Amino acid sequence: MEVAYRTAIGEQRADNEDYVDVFTNRAGQHLAILADGIGGHQGGDVASAMAVSHLGHKFEATSWKTAADARAWISGQITVENRSIIEKSNQFADLNGMGTTLVAAVYFTTEVVIANIGDSRAYLLRDHKLRQLTEDHSLVNELVKRGELSRQAARHHPKKNIIVRSLGISADANFDLNTYPLTANDQLLLCTDGLTNMVDDAQIQDVLESDQTAAEKCDHLVALANAAGGLDNITVLIVVNHGKVAS
Repeated sequence: MEVAYRTAIGEQRADNEDYVDVFTNRAGQHLAILADGIGGHQGGDVASAMAVSHLGHKFEATSWKTAADARAWISGQITVENRSIIEKSNQFADLNGMGTTLVAAVYFTTEVVIANIGDSRAYLLRDHKLRQLTEDHSLVNELVKRGELSRQAARHHPKKNIIVRSLGISADANFDLNTYPLTANDQLLLCTDGLTNMVDDAQIQDVLESDQTAAEKCDHLVALANAAGGLDNITVLIVVNHGKVAS
């Protein structure tokens, strides 16, 4: 597999509250994870860094190698990390109310386990079709699901950045967890809303289908978001599956 990621401050923000990294466990399995911090004076960057670094370092100490193991492990660890963020925010006044989105992928040659909470996303490109794997836990998406708002209107809604679920806000970390099959040449994209609020799916697909390396695609997507205004921090992570199709 080919993996690359980039994070950028954007054109309008003073700080970057996104955090991203890739980790490998003792069995050679990989965890790709990114987070978009929210709340507090300095709390957003603290919460996102906690979520990524804590989960990543704990993952490195594991030695399991199946999707079932991945699901069980990540379910438990997200719950633990949610409590850790809440405890930290209660200890320091300037961190009060901090939280973070999270999208994490434990990927194997023939399948990927994805956990998400908030509005950071995972996409899959296969056979010239781009599919959003995750569901946004946001106010506008709730309105879309109830039929009160169209998807096009949701892209420009003034409350599009309000999320209804995140780590560190509630004792109940109500995250989604799913497993998807992978085939050769699949591309997995993890990203924060600093990308998807600035760059539409058609543009994203064009970049992913280009002949660029994964690193060059990450740079290209960040450049497109900045060219469109760069209103938020921008983080992208791309995994290209060069493995053989499962028999």
